[in-house]
Amino acid sequence: MKKVVSLLLALMLVIACVGCGEKKESAPAQDAAVNEQTDEGTQDAAEPDAGAEQEPEAADEDVAEPEAEADGSAATGDDAKSEGVMTYEEYVAAELDTEVVVETYVQAKQSWWEDKATVYSQDKDGGYFLYNMACSEEDYEKLTVGTKIKVTGYKAEWSGEVEIIDATFEIEDGNYVAEAEDVTALLGSDELVDHQNKFVAFKGMTVEASKDADGNDVAFLYNWDGSGQDGDDLYFNVSLDGSTYTFTVESYLCDNTTDVYNAVKGLNIGDQVDMEGFLYWYEGVNPHITSLTVK
Repeated sequence: MKKVVSLLLALMLVIACVGCGEKKESAPAQDAAVNEQTDEGTQDAAEPDAGAEQEPEAADEDVAEPEAEADGSAATGDDAKSEGVMTYEEYVAAELDTEVVVETYVQAKQSWWEDKATVYSQDKDGGYFLYNMACSEEDYEKLTVGTKIKVTGYKAEWSGEVEIIDATFEIEDGNYVAEAEDVTALLGSDELVDHQNKFVAFKGMTVEASKDADGNDVAFLYNWDGSGQDGDDLYFNVSLDGSTYTFTVESYLCDNTTDVYNAVKGLNIGDQVDMEGFLYWYEGVNPHITSLTVK
């Protein structure tokens, strides 16, 4: 009986040892699983880091875009239009006798009389002739070359000259002075009128004869028919490639004390001249010349 009990006890001890051995062997498998999860956790943790590194790069690209836009808008500078203000293209497309609102820059003043001013103006796309715009004498003095103004008036036409009439204005921040655009090559073409009222240049033209009141050949006339006198408008003919054009020194714009007025009075038939002025229109091209150089 004791042998049987001893045998049973021995057998139970063996079984217990085997059970302990199995549990000990399974422990490394659990440790491996923990390590595997830890590695996965490390990889997962690394992914956000990689994403965080990529996000700043994307953010840099986003920052670059506004800079490009800023560079683009800088090209237009103060010429960006306010709300409700027409672009030059919209002004050109507007019907005659309709209200127009433009922002433009004073390039020259022709005259002031009884609280009305006539002004040559331009933005970076085109020119505007502001005829008899409501203006006090005090405000007229403020309209220096380059001054930005917002003009509200009506688009009109007189003998081919497109202008803004019955206008009011307000002075705004901004300044722009146009450089003379050489349009010599456009003389005689349909494209020239697209530059109407702009500050332009004509180069290498030849002074042609005009007929005075007595039928004599002269280099210029006082008034279009020679009926005027010193201090009146000057008219003179110039040619290019066989075609002759009549140019004018408008006495309200450049009177007989100015260099250009006296330069025209000193012309001789056949002189070669370079000129600058505003591309006014009267029954065809009739520039108002502001400077002239004999070559």
